[in-house]
Amino acid sequence: MCKLFRSNAATPLFPNDPTAEAIALNALEGTSLAPRLIATGATNAGDSLVYSYVPGAPWRAGVTPVARLLSQLHKRPLPNGLARAETGAVALLAQGQMMLDDIGTQGRALQGLKPAPVQMPAIAPVFLHGDVVPGNLLQGDKGLTLIDWQCPCVGDPCDDLAVFLSPAMQSIYGETPLSSEDEQAFLSAYDAPEIVRRYRALAPIYNWRMATFCLWKAARGDPDYAQAAKHEIARLKQR
Repeated sequence: MCKLFRSNAATPLFPNDPTAEAIALNALEGTSLAPRLIATGATNAGDSLVYSYVPGAPWRAGVTPVARLLSQLHKRPLPNGLARAETGAVALLAQGQMMLDDIGTQGRALQGLKPAPVQMPAIAPVFLHGDVVPGNLLQGDKGLTLIDWQCPCVGDPCDDLAVFLSPAMQSIYGETPLSSEDEQAFLSAYDAPEIVRRYRALAPIYNWRMATFCLWKAARGDPDYAQAAKHEIARLKQR
């Protein structure tokens, strides 16, 4: 597979960084978590990566294998050279507020739904994929593999859990938002009670931040994200 990077593809939540992807793939060499990196290069059209083809079909159902895959990733050693994501409620809310400020009056309704910050203890950073959406999970004969490692970093494991559980991200990739039963099954299979408690405390903030991201994308001409924001807001109101 040859992957060409667009220079303007980065967003506030998903950086699309070819250097970071190469670091992540090198760190996972010899595992089934990611494709094998073959080469990197710069072209007139942009930076590119060449990596091994992973046979399989995009993930469609079954949250338990995804939870176990992320649990395995989050226990890996931290690679050198990856950015360290800011963690905690204040940082998450600040990211969302930055996007709302950027779109002006279009985000007024969501401003009124902004959760209050919660006090959370510091947490040891883990190796994050950063973009755990259905299209980046391939189901093959030997299980699941994560592809598209253009957003890796080190930070709060709840970040990866929140992206996968996001109703907006499920809908953008053509899936129905996960049910509360699916979410419970996923968190149980992740099998880390302290992290799950942390995620539950931060979940309204993650939902709000993702809703702001969807409105930010919609304001730039992507109508699918306007509908995705509605799914995220509905989940936020259920918390």
